Amino acid sequence: MMKNLSNNLKELRKNAAMTQADLAEAIGVSRKTINTIENRIFVPSTILALKLAIVLHCSVHEIFELESD
Repeated sequence: MMKNLSNNLKELRKNAAMTQADLAEAIGVSRKTINTIENRIFVPSTILALKLAIVLHCSVHEIFELESD
């Protein structure tokens, strides 16, 4: 069974005092990419998830998790 991926990206980004544009620039993507991740439209690659974790000084598990049934 496929589980949905949830994320805490918006909260973590705001806690880091970053705009979507700031975060996008820091990891080399568009602001729209950050927006679509935060709104659960786009599931990022492993590399992108790792870059987000590095910039936000947290683990990938703190950003993303599988929703329970």
